[in-house]
Amino acid sequence: MQSVYRIFLVLFLLSANYGALYAPSVYAASIDTPSSDAPVYVSRTGRKYHRIDCGTLRNSKQEINLGEAVNAGYTPCAVCKPVGFAAVYGAAEYGALIGVPYRVNVGKVDSYRRADLKKMFAARVTRHVDGDTVYITIKDPPAGLKETEKVRMIGVDTPETVHPGKGLEYMGREASGFTKTALLDKDVFIALDWDNRDKYGRLLVYIYTLDGKCHNAELIKQGFAHAYTRFPFQFLEEFRLLEKDARAAKKGLWAGSGS
Repeated sequence: MQSVYRIFLVLFLLSANYGALYAPSVYAASIDTPSSDAPVYVSRTGRKYHRIDCGTLRNSKQEINLGEAVNAGYTPCAVCKPVGFAAVYGAAEYGALIGVPYRVNVGKVDSYRRADLKKMFAARVTRHVDGDTVYITIKDPPAGLKETEKVRMIGVDTPETVHPGKGLEYMGREASGFTKTALLDKDVFIALDWDNRDKYGRLLVYIYTLDGKCHNAELIKQGFAHAYTRFPFQFLEEFRLLEKDARAAKKGLWAGSGS
């Protein structure tokens, strides 16, 4: 009788594990969304993250937090089912689910052209300020962000139009109009970089339009902005080259310039 009970128990456990793997939405509902600070472990060459005691890690083991793992493109090991396993396999956008904004520096993205729109959070541009500053609304803001944010675009500096001490600068209206036409009342994708905010409290962002274009880069390419390199950011050298090309082509700010 005991042997029959053991067989029944084994079959039940196997079916439960099978359900966890192949009915993810049910499994996800039974486990709370994990913290992005939870420790997980990765190997030097693999693309999975693990529990500390996972047998598949073998001799190579590095501790990072769950947020870093997700942003770097790691997915959870199906053998040890680490923290976040249920959340990942129960949601398409697991970065957004655990409240971790996509950071291009953490993911070591080497070009603005290769940033992953699927990992960014969605927003809508609801108010336009000038060429490099807008307001966005976020339906389900990640941790640390608000539903409405004033955002400053990373790595660009457009001519002023509303600055109280500078007045209207050359090409200011054109740069402002370019951003207004491209972004106002549009749905966009948002990525972050090294720093969340500037000294004025504005969220520092890359804005990507639905066609995959980085608006920060487009401002420089079309001659509406300088590459703003006072502070480091992931695409600094690339943005410098974009400005060099715009100068050479005498676009926008550089039209009629000898530089």
